[in-house]
Amino acid sequence: MEYIQPLWPAFPELFLLLSVCVILIADLFVRDENRVVTYGLTQGALAACIFLTWAWATREPVYTFSGMFVDDLMSDVLKLFVCLSVMVVLAYSRPYIAARGLFRGEFFALLLFATLGMMVMISANHLLVLYLGLELMMLSLYSIVALQRDSATATEAAMKYFVLGALASGMLLYGMSMIYGATGTLEITELAQLIAEGTVNWPVLIFGLVFIVAGLGFELGVVPFHMWVPDVYQGAPGAVALFVSSVPKVAGFALIIRLLGQALGAEQLSVEWQQMLVVMAVLSLVIGNVTAIVQTNLKRMLAYSTISHMGFVLLGALAGDENGYSAAMFYVIVYVLTNLGAFGMMLLLSRSGFEAENLEDFKGLNQRSPWYAFIMLLIMFSMVGIPPTVGFYAKLAVLQSLLTAGYLGVAVVAVVFSVVGAFYYLRIVKLMYFDAPEDTAPLAPAADVKVLMSLNGAAVLIFGIMPQPLMALCLYSIQASL
Repeated sequence: MEYIQPLWPAFPELFLLLSVCVILIADLFVRDENRVVTYGLTQGALAACIFLTWAWATREPVYTFSGMFVDDLMSDVLKLFVCLSVMVVLAYSRPYIAARGLFRGEFFALLLFATLGMMVMISANHLLVLYLGLELMMLSLYSIVALQRDSATATEAAMKYFVLGALASGMLLYGMSMIYGATGTLEITELAQLIAEGTVNWPVLIFGLVFIVAGLGFELGVVPFHMWVPDVYQGAPGAVALFVSSVPKVAGFALIIRLLGQALGAEQLSVEWQQMLVVMAVLSLVIGNVTAIVQTNLKRMLAYSTISHMGFVLLGALAGDENGYSAAMFYVIVYVLTNLGAFGMMLLLSRSGFEAENLEDFKGLNQRSPWYAFIMLLIMFSMVGIPPTVGFYAKLAVLQSLLTAGYLGVAVVAVVFSVVGAFYYLRIVKLMYFDAPEDTAPLAPAADVKVLMSLNGAAVLIFGIMPQPLMALCLYSIQASL
């Protein structure tokens, strides 16, 4: 038992790694017509990870692997949400990938490997472990974008993603090497202690910080590291775009907390990265919202929407305190919840030989299905930030943290461009309710998709009416982990 005891904090990750190996081998013996077995094993592995994470949840941080891995309340909450979100992604995607020849073991294995990378990132207490999780996630994402090998657009999107991702990965690694040169350690808790004491090489540390922030910017897809976002979203198959656009953003938030909030969060250093975050966040809000207005492709519109939303996440981190980080955590969870619904609705309207990825494809949706039109209306209202949807409280929490930290001008800019962004979200509502349908094909989603989509819309509304429990959980988990 003394050899097994140190493994307990990382047991969900170890179980998921073992599950991927078992699923890969089992899939070799499954015929194409019985591929639902692989799907069931994948969902079962994620459900088991949720149970193990819940069972091993801890209020106090627990370190293992010589202090390189930490299990704390924030990591437990984020990992629970990641696994649950991936289960939803799989359920939404199943009819779509089955109709396009992607219902294969490789799809499920890559999805699980990416999830494993996110979980490692979330619990990393060492810069190399953080980088290991990031690379595992990114390599899986590159591969899954290119999985539709007969699609030229998917291959092109994967190549762009890979080239720009490799550049950003190199910048992040170079920044980590500079930080190691300035401090002599890569462990996050030791880094924070050394920087607070001032026993570091400040010029080299600032130099490394610039590259770290650049790597973070690419991971989140914020300006000026946003070039890959619209091309990858549009080129990737709808199910892959659903995954890439949502769950990795949770890992990106964890990256911010581990690197900026913990390792480089000392007061004398936070002033430096806050200046960079202000510029990136404001530019993301401006360029994301303005460029989205002229898009006619739903994927590209949601891509620029993502850029603006990630700007809001940066604004939450900008405050540099518990309230700001908890507001950013709440915002990223709300964003993933609404983004799953938006892309899920796009997959629901798609069918074999038809991709519902243009805005015109939503014309007259209310006449075809009032219920799904209402769910999409709730999702769009949440993305705008209109009460009583949960998006309103997400933006309100971030704006309150900005005002508390003294960023009045930045808060005003955020409000103004949120109003600008309302145009392209409400345009979809107008198409659904006031235009005649161009496609009259009946909507007949699978039973699990029907239930999940309804729950997705209900969650947007319920958390909007009662946001306090989720907001309190985010604040408590941040307080217990930092």
